[in-house]
Amino acid sequence: MVLIYFFSLEVRVLLGHPQCLDYRPPFKPAYHLEFCSQYDTFGCCDQDKDNEIAERYWDIMDFFDYQGHELCGGYIKDILCQECSPYAAHLYDAEDLETPLRSIPGLCFDFCNELVVKCASSIVLLTDDWRILEACQQDRAGCCDLLNIPDQDYCYPNVLKNTILNRKLGAVVEDPAGCLQLCLVEIANGLRNPVLMLHAGDDTHRMFVAEQLGFVWVYLLDGSRLEEPFLDLSAAVLTTTSVGDERGFLGLAFHPDFRNNGRFYVYYSIFVGNQVEKIRISQLSVSSTDVNKADPHSERVILEIQEPAANHNGGQLLFGLDGYLYIFTGDGGKAGDPFGRFGNAQNKSALLGKVLRVDVDGTSPDGKLYRIPWDNPFISDPNASPEVYAYGVRNMWRCSVDRGDPISRENRGRIFCGDVGQNRFEEVDIIVKGGNYGWRAKEGFDCYDFKLCHNSSLDDILPIFAYSHNVGKSVTGGYVYRGCESPNLNGLYIFGDFMNGRLMALQEDRRTGQWNKQDICMGDTKTCAFHKLINKYSMYVISFAEDEAGELYFLATSYPSAYSPHGTIYKIVDPSRRAPPGKCKYKPMPVKVKGKLIPFFPQEKTVVDIEDILPTKPPIKKPKSTARLLTTALPTTHLPATALLTTTRIPVTTSIKLLLSKLQNPPRQLQAPRVRVSLHTTVKPPSSKAKQNSLVKKKPSKKFKISKKPKPKQKPTHKTVRFTTLSPKTTEKNAAKPKTTVSPTLRKGAKVAKPKNGPQVITKKIPTKDKAKKKKKGLHQKVQKKH
Repeated sequence: MVLIYFFSLEVRVLLGHPQCLDYRPPFKPAYHLEFCSQYDTFGCCDQDKDNEIAERYWDIMDFFDYQGHELCGGYIKDILCQECSPYAAHLYDAEDLETPLRSIPGLCFDFCNELVVKCASSIVLLTDDWRILEACQQDRAGCCDLLNIPDQDYCYPNVLKNTILNRKLGAVVEDPAGCLQLCLVEIANGLRNPVLMLHAGDDTHRMFVAEQLGFVWVYLLDGSRLEEPFLDLSAAVLTTTSVGDERGFLGLAFHPDFRNNGRFYVYYSIFVGNQVEKIRISQLSVSSTDVNKADPHSERVILEIQEPAANHNGGQLLFGLDGYLYIFTGDGGKAGDPFGRFGNAQNKSALLGKVLRVDVDGTSPDGKLYRIPWDNPFISDPNASPEVYAYGVRNMWRCSVDRGDPISRENRGRIFCGDVGQNRFEEVDIIVKGGNYGWRAKEGFDCYDFKLCHNSSLDDILPIFAYSHNVGKSVTGGYVYRGCESPNLNGLYIFGDFMNGRLMALQEDRRTGQWNKQDICMGDTKTCAFHKLINKYSMYVISFAEDEAGELYFLATSYPSAYSPHGTIYKIVDPSRRAPPGKCKYKPMPVKVKGKLIPFFPQEKTVVDIEDILPTKPPIKKPKSTARLLTTALPTTHLPATALLTTTRIPVTTSIKLLLSKLQNPPRQLQAPRVRVSLHTTVKPPSSKAKQNSLVKKKPSKKFKISKKPKPKQKPTHKTVRFTTLSPKTTEKNAAKPKTTVSPTLRKGAKVAKPKNGPQVITKKIPTKDKAKKKKKGLHQKVQKKH
């Protein structure tokens, strides 16, 4: 029993996290909430939902008189507004997609007891749940047992008073060590060392995923992949099956005007004459007949650079905001950049160990398929290559352009890079024109070549962040988050380490200009207990990516070989807060697909699937109260023998009578049809059979006459129905002589008998469902109606 108790307690703790009724995180409303104003800063309602709840509230309050407004209004408002609570999913048992929602949120026992004692009529108007209605008719304790939830920290109103739950509500969850707890969504799998993922900037929101072997695949917005590759350069790309081989297809960039000119650029390793290794940068064009296919015959070589070793091949291509193509090369390989007197990186005449910038929209006088931008920093230096934009880099692996703040556009255009270190440090840099980033004189903030390091002419730019090999051994550059779906992440530079799979984030301090690092860890089962979210990923983080909407991803594999199909793409998600509904909507341009599509099937189990999280358990029943029925707890008053609920408000003192009338004839909607109730009667709760067939209209008892306006287009599901329709102005005198009307179920050919006294009888041959199936003849159904 003790073990069972602790297990159930653990389940309740797992489910206690901010979540809305749409199974997603809460948000900060874009506009002020007038009705449920207590959730104006953070919750699960936008202005439209707030107005909808307010309308439902006033529809309910129309049933009450002034005294009822004063006594019940506050309770009803508080209950309805729990749909806006950040813990709405927990209050309504909605953590699991397959769990039926509560009609009334989980109420703390004391609050529920006050509600039942003072305002039992509100329960009738808030729910059609027969279990609740029967329990509330029998005794107060049984009623509140059903409305309660086991975890008293999360029931209303205790959830508002819990300082631990509300202390950092809406902020990114951190563990005791300060590690940011984020979650993931699996996007693609089965890839062979995916080295990059890019969008084309053409508003189609397609993603292009490149494998190290030389294949580029097209993924559509729905997650499906085209069966045929966008590009296949596998015959020309140099790579091997060796684990950790740095050669292969390494870079891809789409021209800023790709939607019009269809041009893109690639960076890959080649082997020339079986003797010389080179890196090649080429221009290709999209096919004129298929937008999801490259023209393999359109390749034009822009630049080739000889590689003296098999490692440190660089591989990044990107276009800056200036429209120029940036090319990031490695220092040539081996260890310590041993080439020449100062190494390739410090030699401005060499193209290795550099950031190059060229203009691909023109040609040079010497026949090159690019021009040198007029403001390149070393264009007038005879001892430097004019393509050089920055130098002193070792092997920059993955760079990105900052989109800038979504509102102010501040910091737009900054280029971030991760530069892989030698033996001690990994670093992150922001690239500036003409900058010297120190290698091989420095590694991170420390000296590597002490002679070069103390040279007064070094004038190097220090990294914004560096970490030792105790933390990781091979940095993978990332992106500054500028997306819409996770507002808490805005401005964070998210990157990782290839060797140990560590994820990290840098946050700039605007006052000091310093960058502060925080680790990113996967959220636990409590934090990531959302639909589709996972909290595990493959170890080797190869690259990061950004989609057209600004959301971030990373690409990882469990076995870093170019031929190993274990690569997966993950989307980064903050489960603590999302954007307001409708803010992140965009309309992608349609894409004409000619080939076959391969649908996506995730391989990783979600947190909910792994933990097999169950919905909230039924509460432990408390001892039944010794009090009598609810009528003894309510004030009484003398009322007329009959009361029309549609023409007068319900006095709060008649709440038990309304409860009994609802048990006898449950309405199908919150606003019941016009009903005439004869009070001072005893009614038994309906049987279980009656609950299952709630559409069947039972013949009312002699002591309890119910007048109900028939609903249009509603077919009878039984043989005989008797009821009397009353308009709002019907008097007792007129009620004795009902007018003759045409039944909504009367069909052409029916025979109508008009008796002098008594009800009008309509007889029509209507086969039942069983008779229609068996196609039997000769049986008839008699429908009697009073008009």
